[in-house]
Amino acid sequence: MCGIAGFLRTGAGEPADDDILRRMTRCLEHRGPDEEGLWSGSGAFLGSRRLCIIDIEGGQQPVANEDGRIRVAFNGEIYNHHYLRRELEEKGHTFATRSDTEVLVHLWEDQGEAMLGRLNGMFALALWDERDRTLLLARDRMGKKPLYWGRFGGQTVFASEMRAMMAHPGVPRKVDPAALYRFLTLDYVPTPWSILEGVHKVTAGGYVLIRGEKTREDRYTDIRLPATPLELSPTEAVDQVWDTLVRATGARLESEVPLGVFLSGGLDSSAVVAAMAEHMPAKDIRTFTIGFDDPSYDESGPARAVAEHFGTNHHEHVLAGSDALEVVHECAAIADEPLGDYSLIPTFLLSRFTREQVTVALSGDGGDELFYGYPTFSAHKAARLLAGLLPGPLRSRWLPWLVSLLPAGDGDWSLDYKLLRFVRGLKYGTCERHFTWIGGMDPVTALGVLHPDLAGPLQGLAPYPDCDERLARCEGWPDLKALSYLYARLYLQDGVLVKADRASMAVGLEVRSPFLDPDMVSLAFALPASLSLNRGQTKVLLRKALKGRVPESIIARPKKGFGMPLARWLRSDLRPLVEEVLAPDRIAEEGFFRPEAVTALVDAHLSGRANLRKELFNLITFELWLSRYLR
Repeated sequence: MCGIAGFLRTGAGEPADDDILRRMTRCLEHRGPDEEGLWSGSGAFLGSRRLCIIDIEGGQQPVANEDGRIRVAFNGEIYNHHYLRRELEEKGHTFATRSDTEVLVHLWEDQGEAMLGRLNGMFALALWDERDRTLLLARDRMGKKPLYWGRFGGQTVFASEMRAMMAHPGVPRKVDPAALYRFLTLDYVPTPWSILEGVHKVTAGGYVLIRGEKTREDRYTDIRLPATPLELSPTEAVDQVWDTLVRATGARLESEVPLGVFLSGGLDSSAVVAAMAEHMPAKDIRTFTIGFDDPSYDESGPARAVAEHFGTNHHEHVLAGSDALEVVHECAAIADEPLGDYSLIPTFLLSRFTREQVTVALSGDGGDELFYGYPTFSAHKAARLLAGLLPGPLRSRWLPWLVSLLPAGDGDWSLDYKLLRFVRGLKYGTCERHFTWIGGMDPVTALGVLHPDLAGPLQGLAPYPDCDERLARCEGWPDLKALSYLYARLYLQDGVLVKADRASMAVGLEVRSPFLDPDMVSLAFALPASLSLNRGQTKVLLRKALKGRVPESIIARPKKGFGMPLARWLRSDLRPLVEEVLAPDRIAEEGFFRPEAVTALVDAHLSGRANLRKELFNLITFELWLSRYLR
């Protein structure tokens, strides 16, 4: 696992030199604390920070082919590299290392950009071909690993994280108002946007090919429904899901450094532990859990039950609320780009605890999106029926007003909070309303908070424009399949996986996700949604697959997120931070938000009239990011 950075000078522009590359690369030291690699030639500059996992001695980057004309800087793991290596050796290619990275340069020689479809892994790569002066930037199928890029004058700049992009003097530092609106409503800035104008993200399953002055952006793969539906009995479907998970987990166990697994006590992480136990003695599986001293947010008990069931080498750390509170101030540094998902904090604390003993950890990311695990999937049908029955004014105005009269609770998903989010979503489209339920600010609130100079040009924007763009890719799909695609290509790709990447790489920990194996993704989308979501029960297939393999209490356990008492903290321990970073004078001076609108949100929350933890946390997160990187 690594961080990569670099640039390509294709025309007139500021002089480019190795010092710029070194500054960019050293911004990523946390992603790769073991080695630094720099290379330059003919206007191309490639840098890498390496976290040594495979071929520790010989896998230094950037890696070259036999004659040195092809170089690659790589972040990630290729799980089928042994198979590809044998195939290439049979064709006469000579390898100098055992690293999976070297497969890329020879595969490019053999197949060009078509090679991307052959890779099973998580990755972001930058490959330079000196012969025809070609730069390839590419990202894995599900967007596990990040990759930013942009063209500025005569230079193309790229990096694993925004902070490394900003270390290049040619990259402008101007906030994109449309991206800021997206962040406020979604909790993250979705691909291909970034918070800065002119800086883009390479899409999951996509690439950018630059030859001279010509640039081509394309996808080499996307999630598809099969032309012919998969005809399986429920029992056969359960068996296939389990067998596929076992194979995917096995493929992710290769490592020359200590390896473990995150264990939350939820269904997905328990499934990964069960699958690992098919490949190795349970006593050799290192499981890691954190708990909180607040029992309403503590999940260490169910995790401990799973560890005891298998007999794993279990490690548990109970945190005081003060541990999480301290991290809030570091959210901007950890996330790199504004990220409003406050479960970043416990994810970071878990990663830091896990990194004390291992360098690689498996996780259950992806299970909820593929197998309909979120409670919002259960609410989908009810919302559709209710929206069809209620008149427009009742849905959009009177029902939200009535629910807002309920006393505001501080719980992560208190009854009043869930009801208010649910009824607010009824005024939006069938799929779009999900992002009112799980996102940040309501679109109307977001436009009202933005400074009029920023909000004015956005008035014609769809409430959730990125939903429309993604739904267009799955036109004609069954309703729930389109919804699963939307979650996978928006919430998972740009929220969940970004959180996991930044939290883990902040401490130099690699995280692998068996549920995101291409075979598992294809199988999940080929199976009827009714096998996983039935009469309000979520993850039916996965629950059946784990029957007899994990404790029954885990199978019956409802979904519970990685929560914290943030609403209460914002009124108590974090109140000084709220009052400092959201002070009217400061907001007015910066010019991004309307001070009176921000103050109204602050007053409503601090007084206890409303639970606006997500709205306030997004504003605080942006302000902390702004202070750290732009001010």
